[in-house]
Amino acid sequence: MELRSLKNHGWVKFSHDPGILDWVNHVRPAAAKIAEDPENKALWLRHGKTWFVGVNALKNDKNGRLGWGPPLNGAVSKFIIEEHGEIALDCAQISVVYPGYPAFDGTDSEVAHKYRKDRCAAHVDGLRPEGSQRRRFIHEPHQYVLGLPLSSANIEASPMVIWEGSQHIIRAAFKSVLDQKPIEKWSKIDLTQVYHEARRKCFKQCKRISIIAKPGECYLVHRLALHGIAPWEHAASNSDRGRMVAYFRPQGDGNLINWLNGSY
Repeated sequence: MELRSLKNHGWVKFSHDPGILDWVNHVRPAAAKIAEDPENKALWLRHGKTWFVGVNALKNDKNGRLGWGPPLNGAVSKFIIEEHGEIALDCAQISVVYPGYPAFDGTDSEVAHKYRKDRCAAHVDGLRPEGSQRRRFIHEPHQYVLGLPLSSANIEASPMVIWEGSQHIIRAAFKSVLDQKPIEKWSKIDLTQVYHEARRKCFKQCKRISIIAKPGECYLVHRLALHGIAPWEHAASNSDRGRMVAYFRPQGDGNLINWLNGSY
């Protein structure tokens, strides 16, 4: 069931799991402390202080264990092992989105800010913009994106959004370029044009879905799926604390053929 959903829709939600909730309950106080630390706030607050980015801010081990706490456990761990082998997690991102996201503070261009508001800054992970022209190259070929809510928030409070089935469009677009080149050159190939064309196609053809999950639940997103973060709506609950989510984006073994084609 999980694999079918991931193949077809580009994401799968795992229902409440005591093992996940144990992990969340242990990590949450540390995550909150990270987000409130003055040095971290100076480093990671963006968009008029409406988003604490917190990339790799949680210093967990490869099993997700923080200090003497529990490792990441439950059905999602079993699924990851079945599809990717031994778990080797990166340090989790601690993302906290606050009321008013995305506020305009001048760090984004007006065009980029409009895209963030209207299209939720939709992107495919692993393609960082480089240089003043923001050209796109394969930079961080992740295995997947795993989101674990650390706080409760409703659908108006800046949830992750995904364009269902977008991974098929993105994969076909990348293959149209990369399959013609030797793999050792893939990381040097400019994918900007084909990526932007595929992204526009996703907006036209794919349904945008808001992913809602509570602490103890989690969701796994396909590595090639187009996704982003929705703006914060006025009706959102939990307005003072924001939406706090831990994200894992472990990289694979560097085999770009597996990244592009994979088992799903």
